[in-house]
Amino acid sequence: MLARPPIRSLIASTAFRLSRAAIPLVSTSRFPTAAASAAATRAIAMSSTNNAAAPAGASQPVMPTFEKSPLPDFSVSNPLGAPNRYVSTAACLIIGDEVLNGKTKDSNSNYLAKFCFDLGIDLKRIEVIPDDEEVIVEAAKRLTSQFDFVVSSGGIGPTPDDITYSAMAKAFSADGKLVYDDEVIRRMAENLKARQVNTEGITEDMITARKRMALFPASDAEVIFPTTNLWVPVVRMHGRLCILPGVPRLFEALLDGLEPYIPLDPNRQRPYRILIHTRLPESNISPFLVELTDKCKPLNIKVGSYPKWNNGVDVSLIGTDLQQLQQLIPEVEQNVQGKLVESRQLGKNPQQQHTHKI
Repeated sequence: MLARPPIRSLIASTAFRLSRAAIPLVSTSRFPTAAASAAATRAIAMSSTNNAAAPAGASQPVMPTFEKSPLPDFSVSNPLGAPNRYVSTAACLIIGDEVLNGKTKDSNSNYLAKFCFDLGIDLKRIEVIPDDEEVIVEAAKRLTSQFDFVVSSGGIGPTPDDITYSAMAKAFSADGKLVYDDEVIRRMAENLKARQVNTEGITEDMITARKRMALFPASDAEVIFPTTNLWVPVVRMHGRLCILPGVPRLFEALLDGLEPYIPLDPNRQRPYRILIHTRLPESNISPFLVELTDKCKPLNIKVGSYPKWNNGVDVSLIGTDLQQLQQLIPEVEQNVQGKLVESRQLGKNPQQQHTHKI
């Protein structure tokens, strides 16, 4: 986002600090009463104003550990609408003027690409769009109509130009209504209190800014807490679009934690890759690669060529049938005058889980 006065740094620092140890949890409603919302507001205010900064040399505060959302039974409740539906395609929506103007370098789309590849999900599209409500609404509707799993990144902070939640509400409901989530506000307050931050002089505007990060679409939305050390949730819209923060370490941790909440085919096949290296320049082998691509397309084998600076070209064949790939090796070696340098299975087993350390 655009540069802000120092107060934004205070808000962002306070809001997004990670959490570590254990506290008891209480059940709260996603649709708060006026009294509950007021109590949550007081909790944020008190946690902000009643804690003095720890003196120099003092022990580090014990940070809270939060309860994760229950793991779903996709045979009973599947976000895609049917028990036998599985995620096979994906799209990425990077939201932020700061990415488009070069101020911030996007790494989240790359992380998502690796995440999807490991799980056998075909990432079909990556789009970068501005902080513009009309553009966000159009992109959200279009991508969720085309792909099973859409991940957005950015625009969910405490400042007025963070408009992703409000735009998504308008994309998937007629009234675009937003509601405060009491549980998120409670976790936010617990995290802030544990950090013992000295924020004397905090104003109502600052409290309201923090609460913006717990103001979610009221309709067609599911709040998921996929990690134990973050108060920040993932909001899933329309069963397909997962709203994540733009901060890379938060994006990565939440995405990794989200895996068990994604309906994946337990019988999905992990792909194999054959890599053949040649010293010939790419232009010399291009005619053969055109023929090879046409031959491999009906076999669902992807052909790629990757030049290595002053060191020839790697020709890649990726498919799920290892025998078909192996049968192609002699033909490729002969036509590119190369040698096999790699043959291995990619991705990870369905039983494996992503782990992310912060």
